[in-house]
Amino acid sequence: EVQLVESGGGLVQAGGSLRLSCATSRFTLDDYIIGWFRQAPGKEREGVSYISSGDRTTAYADSVKGRFTISRDNAKNTVYLQMNSLKPEDTAVYYCAATFLGALGSYYSPKTYPHWGQGTQVTVSS
Repeated sequence: EVQLVESGGGLVQAGGSLRLSCATSRFTLDDYIIGWFRQAPGKEREGVSYISSGDRTTAYADSVKGRFTISRDNAKNTVYLQMNSLKPEDTAVYYCAATFLGALGSYYSPKTYPHWGQGTQVTVSS
């Protein structure tokens, strides 16, 4: 079973920044499309951003565009989500997930990703 591990969550004031990390020792992350998702209490899990394998194409949900940046460090086998200008509505559990290039479905949909981490809590205070 693929195992992803997220870290970097915490409590931050509105306007602050956090950097989330997604890592694994089980496989090479650059062989997969990596997505970041979040789930707030009482809400469905939503896609935040993803980065493609190979050409490192990135995409962002409108709600985070211009504030969040996804990137890879292949030497560390880690994918990051840099979150700036955080807002209280960004509060959620954040998950990273992995899928294959060419997987059926939207890369913003949780259903497209078979492999998940356990999540890390991000809380933004006003």
